[in-house]
Amino acid sequence: MSCRNAEQLARALPAGRQTRQRGAVLHVLVDCPDFVSAQQLHALITADGIGVGLTTVYRLLRELETYGQVDVVRDDVGERLYRIRPFGRHRHYLVCRSCGRSEPVDADAVEAWVDRIGEAAGFDAIEHTVELSGICAACRTTTPPVADEGEPSCR
Repeated sequence: MSCRNAEQLARALPAGRQTRQRGAVLHVLVDCPDFVSAQQLHALITADGIGVGLTTVYRLLRELETYGQVDVVRDDVGERLYRIRPFGRHRHYLVCRSCGRSEPVDADAVEAWVDRIGEAAGFDAIEHTVELSGICAACRTTTPPVADEGEPSCR
């Protein structure tokens, strides 16, 4: 997987509104190895002493989603979680319901399945979301599995 940095991500967005706050959001998001919520991302940024409004975080995440720069899943209560998308690659993930760790799954198999379903139904240009969740091996060994509501490890 090709890694992306904040500058590359900023260049993928339309020109304009390149503020210090937006740059801070991008830098912290790029450092997150797993999915992160807008609130978690905001907490990480403000913990670094950078003044960024939660609205700015939400707005930028929506923009990144619109331009295909992040993958999005929902947690067990429906909150949207974000992760930087590798260059040009729509991905699917298996997400641990206990610790939030995510692992990419074979996207080619999922994409082939989506294509077959669309073709059989006479549809094209299909957009889709596939969300898989479970309990990872590390969390199965701890008793009882408890969801970590704290900050993700993005550094």
